[in-house]
Amino acid sequence: MRRWFANSLKRKLTLLLVFAILLPMLITGIVSYRIAASVTEEKAKQSGMNTLKQIKDKLEFVIQDVENMSIFLIGEKDIQLYLDNKTEDVTRYSLIIGTLTNLAFSKKYISNITIKPLDGKPELSNSTILESGLTPLLEQFKMDYRKTSKWWTSLYTNRTNEGVKQVISIVRPIRNFYNFREIGWIAVSLDQKEIERFINEAAWEKSGYVLLLDKEDRIISVSGGDPSWLSKPMAEVMPDMEPLNEASGVLKYGAGKEQKTILYNTIPNLGWKLVGFIPTQVYGAQNAYVLNVTAFATGIALVLAVGLMLLFVQWVTKPLTGLTKYLKDVNPDDPIPLYPIRSTDEIGLLVRSYNKLGDKIDLLKTQVQKNEAKKKEADMQALQAQINPHFLYNTLSSIQWIALMNKDKQIAEMVGALSDFMRFSLNKGEEYCHVRQEIAHAQNYAYIQSIRFPDQFEIEFFVDPDMMDLPILKLLFQPLIENSLIHGIQKKKEKGHVFVHGEWNGDVMKFVVEDTGIGMDEATLRGIRARMMTDVDTTPHAGEAAKPNTGGSYGLLNVHRRLRLHYGSGSGLTIDSQPGRGTRISFLIPFKEGQS
Repeated sequence: MRRWFANSLKRKLTLLLVFAILLPMLITGIVSYRIAASVTEEKAKQSGMNTLKQIKDKLEFVIQDVENMSIFLIGEKDIQLYLDNKTEDVTRYSLIIGTLTNLAFSKKYISNITIKPLDGKPELSNSTILESGLTPLLEQFKMDYRKTSKWWTSLYTNRTNEGVKQVISIVRPIRNFYNFREIGWIAVSLDQKEIERFINEAAWEKSGYVLLLDKEDRIISVSGGDPSWLSKPMAEVMPDMEPLNEASGVLKYGAGKEQKTILYNTIPNLGWKLVGFIPTQVYGAQNAYVLNVTAFATGIALVLAVGLMLLFVQWVTKPLTGLTKYLKDVNPDDPIPLYPIRSTDEIGLLVRSYNKLGDKIDLLKTQVQKNEAKKKEADMQALQAQINPHFLYNTLSSIQWIALMNKDKQIAEMVGALSDFMRFSLNKGEEYCHVRQEIAHAQNYAYIQSIRFPDQFEIEFFVDPDMMDLPILKLLFQPLIENSLIHGIQKKKEKGHVFVHGEWNGDVMKFVVEDTGIGMDEATLRGIRARMMTDVDTTPHAGEAAKPNTGGSYGLLNVHRRLRLHYGSGSGLTIDSQPGRGTRISFLIPFKEGQS
């Protein structure tokens, strides 16, 4: 697979563009789906909260109506007189029963209205109650309902002549208007079925359900859920559900396919809560539709994009493919033919550059042929140059032998030193030697100079014997000694000294060439150091302006360059000098185990 793409620019462009188009489209589709899914869920939650608010408003209206009705009945004159009278008034009793019946009949959500005298007279009710669940509640919560102006019961059951009904009642004590003595109580009961009808009419999500909880979080109405949940605590029906502490809110319950979104809203004053449940699968069904639409749109866009991309790649690579086929047939030994230019875009510029390159290659081929001819000529000259040194050595040896025959020892020694000096300098072009050889070469040079300039200087060598067989770059000391003699010692009237030191600490060899010449002032020293730093191609000397190296020696800068080239920037020359006292030049050569 990798080789298949590596062998074709067209395939590379195709793969690159496929990824460049596919990835953004996939990312866009995923982001769009997530945004749409989030919006769908938020809309469902908002719609659910609006539905709960509608139910709450309707329940608040009913509750307020019942409370107002109970206050109206407490203040009704006939009821006050009936309850406060010591004797039973049959006429007023019948009149009150008619009033209660009319009120209950006018409000479908009212199950019954009951007025209970405390003095034992018959209670007043719009329907015949065969068995009441209110009496046990009043006994259980006697203190609760008597110490407040109104008290709402939990869900309980009444058996009446109309059948069994589950109701919720508001209970109020009835007091005499004049002395505020308690003379009875009134209970107005709401039919649980009517409350359930209110909730059903709100068009809640069909697969969900709505529960109405009292202030003790007991279920007093179920719409769409299990009727057996009535009167049970919410914690028993929905274990591990988070507490509904806020006035309204949204939370999750359950996991996986059973997960539900819970919306709740609190009815003020009573503390009742409307709790709606929406299965998460409802969002999943809606999100699946969004996902299908997104996938279809992304697929269509991807097919169109890939088709256009293939056309584009074909259009771009066609000239390059033609050029490639054209180059395959080119014979490298023949002149490179020109390729026709058919466009002015980048491809055309590439072809134009190829044509120019072909011309340049033809010129270079001609130049190479000329260079080969010159190389052969240079090889002949090099062969001749190898012969000349042998002729020079033989001639010097003959001069030395004649001097010895004539018993002229000084001439013989000088010629011998010159012969050794020349032999080491040429040394078959090798760049490295042992420290011992480099010192001997410097000593030969110093001896020749001492014959030329008698009694003008003395030179001493102090080199650690342990480093004599270590490797070193060739021709380092002679240029430094020459610099000390010509530009330092010879410009003094009295005799001068040159000292060559060498010490080895195990990983670095340090060498110093020090003279007692005329030295130099601070400005001159600073200028020389600057030229050394900028690597100017001159041969400066301590105490003198830089000059071209016309004496044939490598010169200070040459030594500095060679040291830095072979041993790194830390191995260059370090120059110190004082006027009238002399100059000191030092350098370091790193040494590693295994060097030879």
